[in-house]
Amino acid sequence: MTTQSASAEARATVYGYPRHGPRRELKKAIEGYWKGHVTADALRATAAQLRRATWRQLAGAGLDEVPTGDFSYYDHVLDTTVMVGAIPERHRAAVAADPLDGYFAMARGTQDVAPLEMTKWFDTNYHYLVPELGPDTVFAADSTQQVAELTEALTLGLPARPVLVGPVTYLLLAKPAPGVAAGFDPLTLLDRLLPVYAEVLADLRAAGATWVQLDEPALVQDRTRAELGAASRAYRALGALTDRPQLLIASYFDRLGDALPVLAEAPVEGLALDFTQAGAANLDALAAVGGLPGKRLVAGVVDGRNIWVNDLEKSLATLGTLLGLAERVDVSASCSLLHVPLDAAAERDIDPQILRWLAFARQKTAEVVTLARGLTHGAGAIVAELAAARADLASRAGSAVTHDPAVRARTGAVTEADARRSQPYTARAAAQRAHLGLPLLPTTTIGSFPQTGELRTARADLRAGRIDTAGYEERIRAEIQEVLAFQEKAGLDVLVHGEPERSDMVQYFAERLTGYLATRHGWVQSYGTRYVRPPILAGDVSRPEPMTVRWTTYAQSLTDRPVKGMLTGPVTMLAWSFVRDDQPLGDTARQVALALRDEVADLEAAGTSVIQVDEPALRETLPLRATDRPAYLSWATEAFRITTGGVRPGTQIHTHMCYAEFGDIVQAIDDLDADVISLEAARSHMQVARELAAHGYPREAGPGVYDIHSPRVPSTQEAAELLRTGLRAIPADRLWVNPDCGLKTRGWPETRAALENLVAAARTVRGELPAS
Repeated sequence: MTTQSASAEARATVYGYPRHGPRRELKKAIEGYWKGHVTADALRATAAQLRRATWRQLAGAGLDEVPTGDFSYYDHVLDTTVMVGAIPERHRAAVAADPLDGYFAMARGTQDVAPLEMTKWFDTNYHYLVPELGPDTVFAADSTQQVAELTEALTLGLPARPVLVGPVTYLLLAKPAPGVAAGFDPLTLLDRLLPVYAEVLADLRAAGATWVQLDEPALVQDRTRAELGAASRAYRALGALTDRPQLLIASYFDRLGDALPVLAEAPVEGLALDFTQAGAANLDALAAVGGLPGKRLVAGVVDGRNIWVNDLEKSLATLGTLLGLAERVDVSASCSLLHVPLDAAAERDIDPQILRWLAFARQKTAEVVTLARGLTHGAGAIVAELAAARADLASRAGSAVTHDPAVRARTGAVTEADARRSQPYTARAAAQRAHLGLPLLPTTTIGSFPQTGELRTARADLRAGRIDTAGYEERIRAEIQEVLAFQEKAGLDVLVHGEPERSDMVQYFAERLTGYLATRHGWVQSYGTRYVRPPILAGDVSRPEPMTVRWTTYAQSLTDRPVKGMLTGPVTMLAWSFVRDDQPLGDTARQVALALRDEVADLEAAGTSVIQVDEPALRETLPLRATDRPAYLSWATEAFRITTGGVRPGTQIHTHMCYAEFGDIVQAIDDLDADVISLEAARSHMQVARELAAHGYPREAGPGVYDIHSPRVPSTQEAAELLRTGLRAIPADRLWVNPDCGLKTRGWPETRAALENLVAAARTVRGELPAS
């Protein structure tokens, strides 16, 4: 292959890195601060130590530039809100009194003040805090954090590149602030925002930045002519500044499409493209615009979102093709490594043969460095690495783990009838109402109850051998008894067993299905201090034995009220795992759906009349480009219907979704053919209820009236008012009352108070109905 000239050796870099530390030190320090056990100075010291350790590790691994500004106490979009001074009116006093406490108040809320809305970061499982803007928003630059972190890295003698959320993406992610007239477009504030970015860039240059990265992932989505015009105007303006560093505009998660010529023509010095998710499309488009003459191209050829080892030969060939299309070509991961775990070498329980197939953040950094060396000096410089990668790929392709003939035969035999209920909803609803006997506005929860320290200790004791299985199960039984007793006393109508035996809604099932691998240290940030360990979907999937029937039937034995069976749906099982990339996602989803179908059948046979199959990731996994969505929604909704299609008409099927924008998938929600859907709605003030109504959604729905991602307890009046808002969109005979999401992350005192208020609100509003 052609190599890059010695005067332009390929540089290795990444856009961002996991924030939490090898033992989740940041999470522990922040939660300790919230509880009053850690001082603000101690928290800042822990954060600084983690940043320095990360930068030194990255530089030691061979990166030529380390990112700064990607670190965050909670969320990088919230950090941008602080940087541009867009503090909501209701939080300004708290921020002025104590910037750190005010920052966390915006993220989590207080008892008296609601937090910012939270939703998914594009099609990932990371959540960001949605900026709230209006025509009266006044921006003001505050580059304190960005300058401080750059200075820290430069003081260590490290070449550093600050990373900022770009102005166009920031505005496209924003929503009108509460009280702002409908139809306000935050993008109209661009000309007001650009001088603030100019000031931040000048501050960073003064602090020693030679390059600054501006992330514009929103430009890989379908964009209007006006939005593309705004991007052109933004980068013409920023590029024309004289007092600024060199600018690298980064895109990721998909093909850049119509935005590519806009950015290629902009007076900026560099462009970063994803050559993994949409590699061929971006490569062809780059050639079509004549490349990037005079510009730096950072090529994302290592997948920053999945954990499989890189095909180094293929990536090196892509890089070779890119030579000549830019003044220089550098090498990176496709996006921030925030979305993968820290280090595969920490996993001691995975078969060493399988471990060779995996690359976490540290391994991906090494792959980036290897490819940069190969691009500069030729394939001969990385012969050993190429051979090792080739062997790892062959090992995976030929493994019995990845292919089960029985699973493939069953999947191939699925018919259209397997994905269809035996009767239409109207007939099912009548049977279910007669059987369940629920009141108007029935109350329920989403599934999980607080995961107490005692539960986590019991699981740790079981793993360590300090208690035996019998002792652990006795603790689980006691917890279920407590959860059931509370729900009955509180007056909830449809109960749950609380899921005390489950540490995670995906991992629990993954550990009981063939084809999945579990990690011990594979933590990935979901939001704030919430970290999850996505399992690895490595092979064909089946269910050896029942997974939930025992605990569900035990809970039902304690009460006369219906207890929901609780399962995680097939799309979410894929979305919140690191999924195999060697077959179409639809094929994998169908395998998971058939395994879950067996569980649904066993629950029903055991007497469970209400079964909830959660699909919070249905919207999250929606492709970013509209042309790619129909195929995805076809297999995604089919997989749900395969899971639930075999039950009797009188068995009520619920599903649940949270923390995403649902308006553009209402038809897909309808296509699931679930009897009841519960959705996040409290922070967005029942927006989803209005969207369901506008669509003419014909089934039952429970838009949440209790925001469980905040420690505040909603009053009875607040929950009742949200419920009344919901009733303006959904008729009383089809409206349920429930929290936004599961209660696993909450404490018992706030859970008790909030659910008691929720039930009281339902009774209050029920009493206002004419039918009552």
